[in-house]
Amino acid sequence: MDDRPSWAQRMVSERAARGWSQTDAIDTLRAHSTQPLPGAPSLLRMWKRWEAGEAFPRDYQALIARTFGTTTHAFFPKTGRRDGGAEIIYVAGMDTADIVARLRASDIDQATLDALTITVDRLCTEYAYMPSDQLLAEGRQWLGRIAGMQHQRLSLAQHRELLVQADMLTLLVGCVEYDSGDRYTAEATRRAALSIGEEAGHAAIAGWAHEIRAWMCLTGGDYRGVLQAADSGIASAPAQSVAVQLYAQKAKAWARLGDRQQTEVALDAGRRLLEDMPYPDNIESHFVVDPAKYDFYRMDCYRRVGEDRLAEQLAREVLRAGTDYDGTERAPMRNAEARVTLGVVAARAGDLETAVSYGEQALGGPRRSIPSLVMVSEDLGTVLQQQYSGQRAAEDFLGHLRSLRVA
Repeated sequence: MDDRPSWAQRMVSERAARGWSQTDAIDTLRAHSTQPLPGAPSLLRMWKRWEAGEAFPRDYQALIARTFGTTTHAFFPKTGRRDGGAEIIYVAGMDTADIVARLRASDIDQATLDALTITVDRLCTEYAYMPSDQLLAEGRQWLGRIAGMQHQRLSLAQHRELLVQADMLTLLVGCVEYDSGDRYTAEATRRAALSIGEEAGHAAIAGWAHEIRAWMCLTGGDYRGVLQAADSGIASAPAQSVAVQLYAQKAKAWARLGDRQQTEVALDAGRRLLEDMPYPDNIESHFVVDPAKYDFYRMDCYRRVGEDRLAEQLAREVLRAGTDYDGTERAPMRNAEARVTLGVVAARAGDLETAVSYGEQALGGPRRSIPSLVMVSEDLGTVLQQQYSGQRAAEDFLGHLRSLRVA
């Protein structure tokens, strides 16, 4: 067992994935620094102690993360996590029945609005693991409840807050509809969310509506459409966290278009924006770009451009960050795509058995975004067709992938 801190282990794996010696690493560290650093012998001793886990690089965290192309909180994660599934009754003193009863009253007080906000946040948090049909039903029920409040006496501030919460739910419902393969309904829902967001004057919500469009175009193979939707979203919300994800969608599109330079430009723009943002309150929410998600974006891009060593290293980081110590998966959809990445790397290296094993694990997960999973799994399918055509294990996986595609 390696008892070094995870960040120390990652320093070694990141360096190894690039084929760097420790001397190469400190030279690159120096190149990324805007401030003078200690001399080479001293800096090399520090680096060795960091990799051994003997000293914490307190004043060098951001520089180390930048050297390896990621963000500080992705490389050095905070230990505490907010429980996105906390019961409403614990946080707000109300359960669902209490909230619904108060929503039906002629006047709405701030406590009721706060409880509603917590409820919407909970649903956005449960996106990662709740079964799609259950989340879709509950999201639509809450949308109906909010719609029923419009005839009540509301101040302008309360009306705007209700619009914001309704729009967040609309975005969530649209995502789940698309996950479930209902593309046309999801697009109508997305357009409704964009309209409400513009009415409420909420830049972040408008940005997320454009991001969902970019995601739809990406999984549909319309890569120029991704770039257009992402640019529209960035223009709507240039300083919001959604812009980070929009830059990531641009990077994924450029990677699929075969433009490595533009891929790196988009990734770095997102990284710099995320680095300057405060650590989010609820990193579990679907509409929050948490620092660890940035490694997930990079993993996809490097798999597509054929950087197998970097893609593999990042896939293992995604799995580590998305799994608790007891083996419970906090991010099953991210983990599924990480396993596909490991499968692609194994297939390219000539290991069919390992490749198919990772691929089947990914396809068999309990919580799946079908369009995204099919998109990344087709990368594995392409390698299997090219290198292992006619072999039973490869053909079985390709058959499974075809059945998922038409489901």
